[in-house]
Amino acid sequence: MQHQTLFVFDIETVPDTDAVPNLTGFTEPGVEARRAELEGYHLEITDGRNPFPRQPFHKVVAISFLEADIETDGRQEVYLMKDLRSGGEADYDEKRLLQGFFAYFERARPRLVSFNGRGFDLPVLKYRAMVHGVAAPYLYNAGDKWNSYSSRYSADWHCDLMDVLSDHGASARVRLNEVCSVLGFPGKFGVDGSQVAGLFDGGDLEGIRHYCETDVLNTYLVYLRYRLHTGGLAREGYNRAIADIIAFIEQNQDARPYLGAFLEAWGIASGNRFVI
Repeated sequence: MQHQTLFVFDIETVPDTDAVPNLTGFTEPGVEARRAELEGYHLEITDGRNPFPRQPFHKVVAISFLEADIETDGRQEVYLMKDLRSGGEADYDEKRLLQGFFAYFERARPRLVSFNGRGFDLPVLKYRAMVHGVAAPYLYNAGDKWNSYSSRYSADWHCDLMDVLSDHGASARVRLNEVCSVLGFPGKFGVDGSQVAGLFDGGDLEGIRHYCETDVLNTYLVYLRYRLHTGGLAREGYNRAIADIIAFIEQNQDARPYLGAFLEAWGIASGNRFVI
């Protein structure tokens, strides 16, 4: 299938403390106490190795995405950036957030691009959609056995850069920030994932969305370089896509200062060499 839309996405989450009583029998109502109980549970089941909650025990608090049109030029592709934004209303409602995501997905039927999206983001979205009774039939029924969103090796359907760049686990799975550091992209700056719960507790949904959008931009930049490397994108097409990003930031940075900060950090990381 020739997808016509590229959908680069990322999510941010906080622990689902509502599930704790059913999981462990712990009934203390305080959020911090329940988070500690959830961490303790995961430390116990991993023999003290990892307190991070498994995928079902996350509430989605932000979904950010970059949308681009895919055009073909012979055997190569060209990407035309359309938008970068986050889903959701001013107030937090996880069900509406998931309904909006999957409604868009069913309509656009895009190629997905993520960093650890197969291992974390998409499984979380699936579990949380089931919690709220949100249907996503196209995610499971499109394509065939070998070419589909569910097929791990179908990078034309869902390109999980963490998985692809490690040759599906043959080499070490690196972090997005690590890849960005060697490619001259901004990576993490200002905020990181460990701060999301605190921002959420403080009611700063906007700050979480801004952080999530910069992660999406980093993911898109890595994807463009990967496609250039694999021959799916010509050098001219790569530089055009980079110019699109810069133009988008310059047009929107007055209203969205975090984009201007991203561009400044990109200039520092790359020595102001944005194109190849």
